[in-house]
Amino acid sequence: MIATNPLLERIDRFTGCTILILGDVMLDTYVYGQVERVSPEAPIPVLRIDKKREMLGGAGNVARNVAALGARAILIGVTGEDDAGRAIETQIAEADGARIDGRLVVDQGRPTTRKTRFVSGSQQLLRVDEEIARPLDGGPAEAVLTRFRAALSESDIVVLSDYSKGVLSDAVLAPAIAAARAAGKRIIADPKSRDFSRYRLVDVLKPNRLEITQATGIDCRDDATTEQAGRAALATAEAGAVVVTRGAHGVSIIPKDGPALHLPTLARAVFDVSGAGDTLVACLAVALAAGADLAEATALANAAAGIVVGKAGTECVSPVELSQGLHLGALIETDRKVTTLTGALDQAARWRAAGLRVGFTNGCFDLIHPGHVRLLGQARAACDRLIVGLNTDASVKRLKGPERPVQNELARATVMASIGAVDLVVLFGEDTPLEIIETLKPDVLIKGADYRIDQVVGADVVQSYGGKVILAELEAGQSTTGTIDRIREIDDRA
Repeated sequence: MIATNPLLERIDRFTGCTILILGDVMLDTYVYGQVERVSPEAPIPVLRIDKKREMLGGAGNVARNVAALGARAILIGVTGEDDAGRAIETQIAEADGARIDGRLVVDQGRPTTRKTRFVSGSQQLLRVDEEIARPLDGGPAEAVLTRFRAALSESDIVVLSDYSKGVLSDAVLAPAIAAARAAGKRIIADPKSRDFSRYRLVDVLKPNRLEITQATGIDCRDDATTEQAGRAALATAEAGAVVVTRGAHGVSIIPKDGPALHLPTLARAVFDVSGAGDTLVACLAVALAAGADLAEATALANAAAGIVVGKAGTECVSPVELSQGLHLGALIETDRKVTTLTGALDQAARWRAAGLRVGFTNGCFDLIHPGHVRLLGQARAACDRLIVGLNTDASVKRLKGPERPVQNELARATVMASIGAVDLVVLFGEDTPLEIIETLKPDVLIKGADYRIDQVVGADVVQSYGGKVILAELEAGQSTTGTIDRIREIDDRA
């Protein structure tokens, strides 16, 4: 079938999901103004303040993003008995659709963590942090764990949002993971500690590139080294999977059992990266709670992060924005599917390194009809990744006559790339795809059952190295020539 994005269906299921978030809750304060002169007292700009804005930060920003996506957030953390703590309570009370349930512990022995950013235009001039990052223990730690354990029965999934401000101390973190596992809840940990063993037995560990480099000592400079670091992190944390956010290089998924998957960034413009990690982990959690698998959930989260970095300040993403972003991402992905023979050879090598079987089929595919769709579906079912060879316009004219093709090669390649069963499209100018087959050496060669195997171009090549040749069933009464003839008959009657 023509690809419809299954991720859009997941977004519709976000409402009704409940995410339990435990971690460092902060107050983000933005002070906006204009710089018109330099201070006479020192070589520093003078900011004339126009307005201030306060919002939930840290684990609180994860909760904000969960609520903005239409799900419910239960937020557990610690504040001080101060103005910033009271501002956090107000922010929770005024949250989007009252979808944040704040169950915060007030610790009179520490201030509320507050980050104040001074901004002129699009330029951040200064950030001031007010905090005490002492590890939580004693009565406050027990109070946090009591509230956490009580909330588990109401929750679909747990997020541990660690900003190294002390809430996820040794006295809290290990007991919280044990309680969540005993309750059968999946756990996502957003780590700050360089000791990944502290997050032992979580389901998903979500470091960024710098964090995993510091924790493993492996510089994640490309896909291969990122996977190497991810495997090391998996061994240390005994986690189910590692999801590494890599900024402009996208996101990598390294599961405990299975090949790594690397997703390109979907960011269109980067204005402010503040809070992008919170957006990603929030969307990841909500999508998993909504029934997505890890690859689907990460793709959604990657799209959400790509949207939020285009906004100023610590912002959130709505379901409507996410849906629009996915539509754009689908167009980008369609463009990426159309490649050269060299590009296809490189990609095929990566797929095979991951243990995947590569299939190949070919044709003019002038006007896509149900017969084509059925053929492509059968072809994809016979392999793990399907490459389609597409005749160029000149090649089609030689094979079909001067009136063909009806659609030019760019249009045909775009339509072919939009079909979900197709993983790559390669144009070729020869009359047959023999050169492509000899170069790619597909594991499976698929052609329609209107051929015999001895008539299939390249069948002998594929069989010579142990590959399979499959003849797919055809849809009766479906052909491009027949479709064109019917259109002409309609035009003649008109």
